[in-house]
Amino acid sequence: MIYLDNSATTKPFPEVIDSFVTVATKYFGNPSSLHELGMKSERLLTQAREQIAAALKVKPSEIVFTSGGTEANNFAIKGVAFQYRHRGKHIITTAIEHPSVSEPCQQLEQLGFEVTYLPVNEHGMVTAEQVKKALREDTILVSVMHVNNEVGAIQPVEEIGALLAHYPKTIFHVDRVQGISKVPLDMKKARIDLCTMSAHKFHGLRGAGILYVRQGIRLSPLLAGGGQEMQLRSGTENVPAIVAMAKALRIALEKYDKQIDYLHEVKQAWLNELKAIPEIQINTPVEHSAPHIINFSLKHGMKPEVFVHELAKSDIFVSTTSACSSKKKAPSKTLLAMGVGEERAESGIRISLSFENTLEEIPIAVAAMKKAIEKLSEVTR
Repeated sequence: MIYLDNSATTKPFPEVIDSFVTVATKYFGNPSSLHELGMKSERLLTQAREQIAAALKVKPSEIVFTSGGTEANNFAIKGVAFQYRHRGKHIITTAIEHPSVSEPCQQLEQLGFEVTYLPVNEHGMVTAEQVKKALREDTILVSVMHVNNEVGAIQPVEEIGALLAHYPKTIFHVDRVQGISKVPLDMKKARIDLCTMSAHKFHGLRGAGILYVRQGIRLSPLLAGGGQEMQLRSGTENVPAIVAMAKALRIALEKYDKQIDYLHEVKQAWLNELKAIPEIQINTPVEHSAPHIINFSLKHGMKPEVFVHELAKSDIFVSTTSACSSKKKAPSKTLLAMGVGEERAESGIRISLSFENTLEEIPIAVAAMKKAIEKLSEVTR
């Protein structure tokens, strides 16, 4: 099997599964319970929070555990909107955000908020200058993703953070789901107020996520109940998945330190091979793109979903647009925003790598791709 869909989800590290099983079987107590089993569970939760905070160079009190990236993004955006609506009802985001950002923004528009969606250039990027021009007296939130999940474009988060330092009444949220463990980001240096991460994107398990909430930022809770997570996110904590997430983050960051140069090499080798195929157009920007995402379009009206299914017959797994919208027949909104045209936006394919992928996989996968293209070409003639 050659797995090239790591931006959709990653295969959990074996050590992560072992941690989950151990905690789920031996330390299954509710961390809010007063008995010894509950207290052991609470200690594991505290330890995981401290480990994650240390890895991210933030305070443990700034880490809020969620069920994943979607909840964390919803919590950040709606939590700010409801908490600070007396200050203003204007939000700035981009035209290429993940649905877990764009959909909450659209919901807020129905409640009377105003949202500015910044367009991107042909490289899939916005600029700090665009944000500056869009800022208003009543702007309460700027939400910009770190790495685009479809084409891998890296946004100028640090520059935007430096700009917003002059606007203390505007809160800065960054969706870091695709960037964590692949593209470095100093959250303090970038002056980020809220930051989202998801365990299953760095070889943890689904069902666990992180929302970094800078000290001093207040959020209106989305979930009312027992007051867990410092009164911010009620619900019994998923301790096994959280402990496993802490381990996954540590291992993923260690792999970054040891293998990032190799991952860049693998990506470049992929690009060299793909550029040599006449039926393929590369969409991922050459510069300012993450080391693990390559997006390309198929020419001549070839259907991307058929291409994906053809490769799957050879146990090679790629995707069309983002996993959350790949089953919808709509063109990629990111590619449309980049101005590539509807036909190219409808035929996008994404390869997304992890530190587990190798150079040796490339010739095997490329041969299968050429075979699939040949088959599709016969159909479209």
